[in-house]
Amino acid sequence: MFPGGGQPDLQAILQQAQQMQQALAAAQEQLASEEVTGSAGGGLVTATMTGDGELQSVTIAPAAVDPDDLETLQDLVVAAVRDASRLASELTADRMGPLAGGLGGGFPGGGLPDLPGGGGGLPGLPGS
Repeated sequence: MFPGGGQPDLQAILQQAQQMQQALAAAQEQLASEEVTGSAGGGLVTATMTGDGELQSVTIAPAAVDPDDLETLQDLVVAAVRDASRLASELTADRMGPLAGGLGGGFPGGGLPDLPGGGGGLPGLPGS
């Protein structure tokens, strides 16, 4: 179970957990300060979001505004926000994936279930 068959070094495990916690906190802080911009309609509508998923702004080009066709504009806004959200998720996976993979020890495939780099979860649990 453990190398050499002995007991785990709890102090070393706690120290490693603290280091991981600090690294995760730093990565989350970095994500909060980074921005991604999604777009729709060839750039007629853009949405800017932080890496941690907070919507910062939506920009609509005058050419996208047709008072007789608000439905298209609404669809473009939704598409731009979804694109920004997808980009923020990719940024999060890029920044957090290597850290989450290091949490894994006992989970099949390494990592934690349903986290980037997580290996797909535990048998019998959702996401497995």
